[in-house]
Amino acid sequence: MLKTRFTKLFSVVVSSLMVAGLVAGCGGSGGQQADVIKLGANLEMTGNNATFGQSATNGAKLAIKQINAKGGVLGKQLTLVVADNKSEAAEAANAMQKLVTQDKVVAVIAPIASSSVIAAAQVNADNKVLAISPTASNPKVTVDPSTGKVRDFNFRAAFIDPFQGSVMATFSQKSLKAKTAALYIDNTSDYAKGLGQFFKETFEKNGGIIVANEAYLAKDTDFKATLTKIKSQNPDVVFVPGYYQEVGMIIKQARELGLTVPFLGGDGWDSAKLPEIGSPTALNNTFFSNHYSPDDNSAAVKDFVEAYKQEYNQTPDAFAALSYDATMMVIDAMKRANSADPVKIKDELAKTKDYQAVSGLISFNASHDPVKSAVIIEMKDGKQTFREKVNP
Repeated sequence: MLKTRFTKLFSVVVSSLMVAGLVAGCGGSGGQQADVIKLGANLEMTGNNATFGQSATNGAKLAIKQINAKGGVLGKQLTLVVADNKSEAAEAANAMQKLVTQDKVVAVIAPIASSSVIAAAQVNADNKVLAISPTASNPKVTVDPSTGKVRDFNFRAAFIDPFQGSVMATFSQKSLKAKTAALYIDNTSDYAKGLGQFFKETFEKNGGIIVANEAYLAKDTDFKATLTKIKSQNPDVVFVPGYYQEVGMIIKQARELGLTVPFLGGDGWDSAKLPEIGSPTALNNTFFSNHYSPDDNSAAVKDFVEAYKQEYNQTPDAFAALSYDATMMVIDAMKRANSADPVKIKDELAKTKDYQAVSGLISFNASHDPVKSAVIIEMKDGKQTFREKVNP
């Protein structure tokens, strides 16, 4: 009898421990630990766009650190799970798969490059976890071109290519008085091709003439043959909407060939590596569109720049600022939803209106694209200088 009672008691204790273990292992909704909410970052930590990804990671980490210092969200601390997409579209899809299925994050800071966001879009859509890119600006990021429908779980913190491309075309004609232009496009990049298309449309609409339309491939290193062809057409400006690695070499080789006209580009130029690759002198008389300038006098920019410098001992670039904004908007949506449920966070993020971000006042339109201003940056002796601001 005593043995039977002991056996029953032992069984109850074991069963209770097993249940307790299962509850602890579940960690609540979405696989979150009891005291932690996971955000993901699918970023370019290595590869051709590594400086972009590293800046974006810094921006996201700073946002999370500041929120955690104020008590976190929903009574819990936030943590960032970073997956390296190696600056490759296929790897971006793999990284997204890991974040949403293994790490069980509630939202993802999506890749920098448009092509990588697009490659991973189906993964986060299938798993109903939002992805917000700090900088991907191709329209296909938020609208599926095959259906014309908005990608329900995709957002961005950056203005889109039609705005960026048209801004640079208008700037070249109004401020630089350009009547002719040459295009030199990275043919492997949706981002570069998008900017080139919209620059061309606006430039020609305003009476300008495109005298050359040339292409290169990512990781090319010798551009002189094509630059010689461009020089022979005598353009007033050259538009190169690529990424800093190739852009730096292109401009340096162009100057060596005596092509001294202004070079223009987009936010893909924004890297401290650009003057190292292209040389400070070669980059004089070059301009690019960007999302913010650390020289802006707004309170939001000043506070962010000060905090970032204190944390990382360097001036934040646009990738850091936009990733900070993207992370803060997700957290704001989580607070408004009063939930860490991924779908509820997505629904609230879509409602964002007049959010005071570092990069300006942001409202999302029906396509999940932010309505916001742009700035023109001029390179002077290797340093970025604020030229002018363009409102939407």
